Amino acid sequence: MSAPLLVVGDALLDCDLEGEVARLAPDAPVPVVHGAHRRTRPGGAALAALLVARSGHPVTFVTALGEDPASAELRRLLDGEMDLVPLPLRGTLARKTRVRGGGQSLLRLDEGEGRAAGPSRAAREAVARATTILVSDYGRGTADALRAPLTEAARRGLLVWDPHPRGEAPVPGVRLVTPSFAEAASYAAREAGAGDALAVAARAARSLVREWEAAAVCVTLGARGALLSHGEAPLFVPTPFTAVGDPCGAGDRFAAAAATLLAEGALTEEAVVGAVDAAARYVAEGGATAVRGHASGRRQEAGHGPDPVPGPEADAPSGFGASPPEEALPRDTYGDPYEVVARVRARGGRVVATGGCFDLLHAGHVALLEAARAAGDCLVVCLNSDDSVRRGKGPGRPLVPARDRARLLTALGCVDAVLVFDEETPERVLRALRPDVWAKGADYTRDGLPEADLVEGWGGQVVLVPYLAGHSTTALAHRAAARSLP
Repeated sequence: MSAPLLVVGDALLDCDLEGEVARLAPDAPVPVVHGAHRRTRPGGAALAALLVARSGHPVTFVTALGEDPASAELRRLLDGEMDLVPLPLRGTLARKTRVRGGGQSLLRLDEGEGRAAGPSRAAREAVARATTILVSDYGRGTADALRAPLTEAARRGLLVWDPHPRGEAPVPGVRLVTPSFAEAASYAAREAGAGDALAVAARAARSLVREWEAAAVCVTLGARGALLSHGEAPLFVPTPFTAVGDPCGAGDRFAAAAATLLAEGALTEEAVVGAVDAAARYVAEGGATAVRGHASGRRQEAGHGPDPVPGPEADAPSGFGASPPEEALPRDTYGDPYEVVARVRARGGRVVATGGCFDLLHAGHVALLEAARAAGDCLVVCLNSDDSVRRGKGPGRPLVPARDRARLLTALGCVDAVLVFDEETPERVLRALRPDVWAKGADYTRDGLPEADLVEGWGGQVVLVPYLAGHSTTALAHRAAARSLP
């Protein structure tokens, strides 16, 4: 069995009053909820710890709990799920209650302002032993009480930090910080500026990598996915599908999945891709409403058990599956790149371009193009001409002529137009298009893109998108040739 993942953070007790709405009150224009029943579940850092446990990874959870009824109920809900290391709580445990009617949240009541009263020897020892730690900081003192041992842990191990506006900044040396879009824009307001969410997130993340001395910052973008920055060209990871459902708790699911994958040896980029997928599936499978209530023994992961129990939002909405920071515009179906760009810009849309040979179109190409299209409102592919490919790849290439390559690309639903260029680099056509985003596969770096300075010169943005390893035109051609031999 793998070593337990340590979750450190502020637990909440989340409650739902769920009923039906059929009329408005006669004395005020407010809905009347009738037939309401109450259900509870772990919230805040407790939800993150529970989701790690339900993924099959052993968990130790350090949090502040008292002797109040809310603390007692949370202890009952967590019993048998994980090893609990309590800190003393000053005051009563925070309780968040949503009043819901017809599946919609109508009102939220917040009670209890309890805070961690200080560290404990057992908690310090748990931090000192841990090899992987997820800090889920909801601003109620748990992370702050253990700041010194967490700082030391970041120097020797793997630390993921899920922040909250009410909490303190992450300790230096964190492997990955996972703020939401609103949180990142708030933390780095001066540097983030205004504009498209992707551009704002990229500027904020780059600034926060430096300010927090973090190895990486990943900004979650709701239904659009997430953007990972190490301080240079960011990696944009779109959601694999549109998830419709209650998004509360999806940010906790994202952080829990990322920490678990990192604990299992994944690279940061791999962990973010997996966490985006996990958060989208969490929303699609019911989100908090699929987190089952207390039962003896280990519980099943959300979405895989009977009798789903809904649960309310944590302190701040995570956004996965909710409306994105701005609505995506309808796709154009025109093949003329300049007409496509003009129409999208007339609606205030965001133009994305990418480039390459795309010789023998394969799954890796399609994955790149789909991810690039998700970064904006249209996608123009800058395609190397036959002569350009020949100069770069050798006399045996291209295997497919430019006219056929362009036809295949425009047949894809994610490609709006194709523009063929004859030079070694696409700088001339980029000057003509002036895209808002220039997207390339994550096998590139910004230094390996000579056109990056050009794009950034007019305020454009360079982003990397996930690269589907194990797919290449050269390997595909070699396999085809080998199979054709007698």
